[in-house]
Amino acid sequence: MKAATEPRTAEPVVAASRLPFARLAAPLAVLAACVLLVCAPWLLSVFWLGLVTQALIFSLFAASLDLLLGYTGLPSLGHAAFFGLAGYGLGVGTVKLDLDPLVAAGLGIGIAVVVAALFGLIAVRSRGIYFLVLTLALGQVLWGMAVKWTAVTGGYNGLPGVGRVGGLDGIVGFYLFVVGVVLVSLALLYLVIRSPLGLTFQGIRESETRMRQLGYRTAAYQWLAFVLAAFFAGVAGVLSASYNQFVSPDALYWTMSALVLLMVILGSVGTFWGPVVAGGALIIAEHMISDATDRWPLVLGVLYIVIVLVAPAGLLRALRRALGRRGSPTQGGAR
Repeated sequence: MKAATEPRTAEPVVAASRLPFARLAAPLAVLAACVLLVCAPWLLSVFWLGLVTQALIFSLFAASLDLLLGYTGLPSLGHAAFFGLAGYGLGVGTVKLDLDPLVAAGLGIGIAVVVAALFGLIAVRSRGIYFLVLTLALGQVLWGMAVKWTAVTGGYNGLPGVGRVGGLDGIVGFYLFVVGVVLVSLALLYLVIRSPLGLTFQGIRESETRMRQLGYRTAAYQWLAFVLAAFFAGVAGVLSASYNQFVSPDALYWTMSALVLLMVILGSVGTFWGPVVAGGALIIAEHMISDATDRWPLVLGVLYIVIVLVAPAGLLRALRRALGRRGSPTQGGAR
């Protein structure tokens, strides 16, 4: 009897011994990534530094949509509206109104948040495909305004000469500025997701009816998630316009919304790090493939289809499944 009980006690002991290492793996990986990002100006060429800058901006953009889609359950096909609005706020402020870039950046983000707050009052009353269509309509209306209002937006030609926030014209200084803003923004998003507010968002995603029966004003929480997602998308839009020193209607068009939605889906919806990594990886992959072949849209399309077929739940969940790291029901929050 004693010998028969020994194998039963061996597995918990081994699992317990591995638990601290599993808990430390993610923080150590994040710390290593932060160190590499800070050291990148001394490791990469100017071209690659610019590419990583764009990747970081789209990582934040994808994370902002994941807050809305992955953690609150609201699929948006007009998220680029806030990305582009903030970029145009910076562009119009610096080019047309001759404002300080930092003031214009605040103006752009403020416009994106105000539009989200007003439009969200209508949008959160709808669900599913209806919410998707409403957000798509918002993006297309704003795109149409950007195209037609040439005196302010420059029309199809866009606005060149957009000022860089902080007056950082050098690529290294601006890159480090982007690293700081993106890391702080991601940290704030992570804190929101892990907070009671974030858990409320996830509860609404899982069962809005049950949360309503528990006394939660679900529409108010969905509205708040919509506004928060717009704020972080606006930050990404300001950084993008500031980096390119240019903004055009393409930043508002539905294809931009579809691109960031694809980043979230491929990275794994409802995981914090999946969309963050996928957002940056797709930008880098697009540039590398476009340099290798003129038929890069076809190659990217085939790549997307293969990923969706092989990993329908997203790459991060597929990786976890391959490593045998299935999350338990008690593991909530950002994953």
